[in-house]
Amino acid sequence: MAKKILFIEDDTTLQESLGQVLKGAGFEVFHALNGEDGLKLAGEERPDVILLDLILPKINGFDVLKELKGSDNTKHIPVIVLTNLESPEDIQKALFSGASTYLLKASYELEDVLAKVKKALQAPEA
Repeated sequence: MAKKILFIEDDTTLQESLGQVLKGAGFEVFHALNGEDGLKLAGEERPDVILLDLILPKINGFDVLKELKGSDNTKHIPVIVLTNLESPEDIQKALFSGASTYLLKASYELEDVLAKVKKALQAPEA
């Protein structure tokens, strides 16, 4: 049974390219282009890992993260933040809100993100 990854990201190019890498590694990938759809999919699909951008239409990533971690259905799912926000305040806020990992888009190759996903899947559930 393939592990499920939910990728909440409004950049369709990144969705496509990272989606291909994840699918190539054997994951089942679900995409959401805004925070509202992302929350809905997280509840319906119960993914094993969520990749989350912070700058999103409808509901921003910080609010999505807060909602995910506040729900019994989704609070156990590791959330990897993948964003361009690099201020220490944003990083601290995301990690404090329950993100398991914080990655800056500009600093990571797609294969690095794949490695982080695999690592998150190996972590014991909180």
